[in-house]
Amino acid sequence: MSTPLTTASPAAPAEPAGPGRRAPRLRRPRGGHHPGRPKRSVLLTVLASLVVLYTVVPLIWLAVNATKTQSGLADSSGLWFARDFALWDNIRDTFTYDDGVFTRWLLNTLLYVVLGAGGATLLAVLGGYALAKFAFPGKRGIFALVIGAVAVPGTALAVPTFLMFSKMGLTDTPWAVIIPSLVSPFGLYLMWVFATEAIPTELLEAARIDGAGEARTFFRVALPLLAPGIVTVLLFTTVATWNNYFLPLIMLKDPDWYPLTLGLSAWNSQAETIGGDVIFNLVITGSLLTILPLIAAFLLLQKYWQSGLSAGSVKE
Repeated sequence: MSTPLTTASPAAPAEPAGPGRRAPRLRRPRGGHHPGRPKRSVLLTVLASLVVLYTVVPLIWLAVNATKTQSGLADSSGLWFARDFALWDNIRDTFTYDDGVFTRWLLNTLLYVVLGAGGATLLAVLGGYALAKFAFPGKRGIFALVIGAVAVPGTALAVPTFLMFSKMGLTDTPWAVIIPSLVSPFGLYLMWVFATEAIPTELLEAARIDGAGEARTFFRVALPLLAPGIVTVLLFTTVATWNNYFLPLIMLKDPDWYPLTLGLSAWNSQAETIGGDVIFNLVITGSLLTILPLIAAFLLLQKYWQSGLSAGSVKE
């Protein structure tokens, strides 16, 4: 005798929870991850910790050893202080050694940064704005040229630049360092991308309809919107010019025109010469004084360059 088939009745809709009924609990996600919280990764945490150690440990070593005398550098651990705290004496000796040539190198570096990095930022802003907001023949070719220039390392162009400047009689002069620093393909590309996203075309058209000329439109409308990108490019070009070593090395022979990087290298090389002064404590102290302006610039302008780097990452 066959058993009759029974059809399941459709499920009744769930009744809303009343005053005497408990609301159904939501099942927690597996793995302890809650919605709205960033997911943790042990591997990324370990990698980030290694990067932090790789970055911070040399700075700690530099700060600790700048407090030691020449003899204290050999008698103590590299990551701990010596018995004699000689930081202030080292700073004084750094600025007074060899008739105060460190001050001259510092002023030379500031000159190269103000004229070189400042000029590179100005040219990048003007060129990036023009490439982003104006249409003209050959724009695609310029784009390819800029991308290609970004891919070429500066050291590959140092020797041809030296030969060209020697023909012009500009070697062993500050112009041999300033003029090549005015060209920043990466800064131009960064301002091009930033201006494309940060300046609405409708805003420029509205200013032109109101009777503003191109110069007034740029300075009154576009330039305030480009401030984060300008600060970002300025920081990159400043760091590149401040840390420039190879170009001054082949261009300059007169120590009076040395930047800080080349001057400290010359001090460090004195230990390898017969009868030369061994002043590693002054080299370390000078290196610490050299990086302090860059650290201060990054900390003071942090909010600007971070917003400049993230521009265009989110599309509305």
